[in-house]
Amino acid sequence: MSKANDLPTSENIRKTYELWLESPCFDEATKSELYSIKDDWPEIEDRFFKELQFGTAGLRGVIGAGTNRMNVYTVRKATQGLADCISCEGEAAKARGVVITYDSRRMSREFSEAAALVLAANGIKTYLFKDLRATPELSFAIRYLNCMAGIVVTASHNPKEYNGYKVYWEDGAQIATERAESIIASIAKINDFAAIPVLSKEEALTKGLLVYLDEQVDDQYITAVKKQSIRSDIINKVAGDFKVVYTPLHGTGNRPVRRVLKEIGFKNVYVVPEQELPDSEFSTVRYPNPEDKKAFQLSIELAKGKEAQLVLATDPDCDRVGAVVKNDSGEYVVLTGNQTGALLVDYILKQRKEAEHLPDNGAIIKTIVTSEMGADIAKGYGVEVMNTLTGFKYIGEKIKQFEAAGDKTFLFGYEESYGYLAGTYARDKDAVVTSMLICEMAAYYYDQGMNLYQALMALYDKYGYYLEDLKSITLAGKEGLEKIGWIMECFRGNPPAVIGDSKVIVVEDYARQQNRTLPKANVLKFILEDDGWVCLRPSGTEPKLKIYAGVKGNTLQESRERLAQTIAWMVHQIKEN
Repeated sequence: MSKANDLPTSENIRKTYELWLESPCFDEATKSELYSIKDDWPEIEDRFFKELQFGTAGLRGVIGAGTNRMNVYTVRKATQGLADCISCEGEAAKARGVVITYDSRRMSREFSEAAALVLAANGIKTYLFKDLRATPELSFAIRYLNCMAGIVVTASHNPKEYNGYKVYWEDGAQIATERAESIIASIAKINDFAAIPVLSKEEALTKGLLVYLDEQVDDQYITAVKKQSIRSDIINKVAGDFKVVYTPLHGTGNRPVRRVLKEIGFKNVYVVPEQELPDSEFSTVRYPNPEDKKAFQLSIELAKGKEAQLVLATDPDCDRVGAVVKNDSGEYVVLTGNQTGALLVDYILKQRKEAEHLPDNGAIIKTIVTSEMGADIAKGYGVEVMNTLTGFKYIGEKIKQFEAAGDKTFLFGYEESYGYLAGTYARDKDAVVTSMLICEMAAYYYDQGMNLYQALMALYDKYGYYLEDLKSITLAGKEGLEKIGWIMECFRGNPPAVIGDSKVIVVEDYARQQNRTLPKANVLKFILEDDGWVCLRPSGTEPKLKIYAGVKGNTLQESRERLAQTIAWMVHQIKEN
């Protein structure tokens, strides 16, 4: 994140804007778009007050012309930085190449081809899928094709105005912090967009530097996903009666999720017809995110008509999945990411233990803002739980460490924002395998005369009523960036002694590395005396300050009240600042 004193002056912002208008490097469509805002200084400032930041894994931003936007030029610049880092690894690394996938968003294909042709101009072989694919398949494809790196063009669950660009390394995980810093340093050396080499598509194909992939990778990926199924016997037993409604929310999940569910034996899977096909405008939803309850409106309507036991929705790049089940009143309710995660932890460990396949050195990995309920459940099975910073890349890094050391067996990894992974065929969250496991888990309880809501209530009765929530405060533009930085420093310099009615017993400042087992990060976590916690973190992909909170009570109502009070207190303090 840029510091306030690093931001350019109004004069420099104006000069950069005029350069984009005058330079022959930029096409006429770009210049026309910029000319249309010539009298709108706030818009000019927002587009040019900084460069779109290459963060811990890549780019994400609003699509448009300008240095602080996602466009062909910012994509080319980021790709040249990546190309320089690959070239430093030698000719063998360049020959191993890069695989690229993209989702259904605006400009995704164009950005993918722009990246491929910059790589080709640097002599780096690139594999490109002919049409959209899910992000987790990119993670799988890197190791399957023995590539040096991978790129996925997606903004995940962001609104339709956004797109993004994430970089993965040879292990199939998003790039580690050190690698990201190396790419950022290479990008910083590029001062002239016109100096970035770009090969034509025809020449790249002729030279064998651009290769379009067939369905072989798809088949191998689906095979790897199906190997994570635990109780195929249960699926076969109830498949005739069990009904699932699924929506890909206009994204990439339609083919892989439906295929894997069909191939493992589910017979009654109904897809929401209005949301089945890719649509860059996400025309039936305000926000294509399974974390948003409104995204389930059409799927719940279909589920009522079909009397389905389960509803699933995946986000546009199919790395997150949300679930809906009936409560005791017969109403369809959306499970939180933490609730689904706790259910999966219990199901996976229970089935492994019963089958005598639970290793002594097994480990569950979660993030620091994920509920402690799953950790409590895992400990009940004698399984170690490890925490990472927010972001699945850190879970991927742990899997790599486990395999290198041979001291731990990865069982399951997850985060509160609907991201989960079972198996090590991929190193990123995967909504395809998770959709399969949620359906299998729901079928297991269905065979016992229960649904997932009742299973969750049983876990609450056993382990306590854990509840969590997330509140995001949007602070856009240059002033917003400065405000977020200032708020974090205020809480860092003068941490609260009490949050709501709960005493703060520990302050964890990850920027000062008081917890030296994790990398530095601009994150503050306050541990409360009554099994509660609050975490304050600037978003790495959006202009937001995020407030995470978790509580544990003796009843659901008690937990709801405490959670609402905790969040309200934090929001009030931030607005007062």
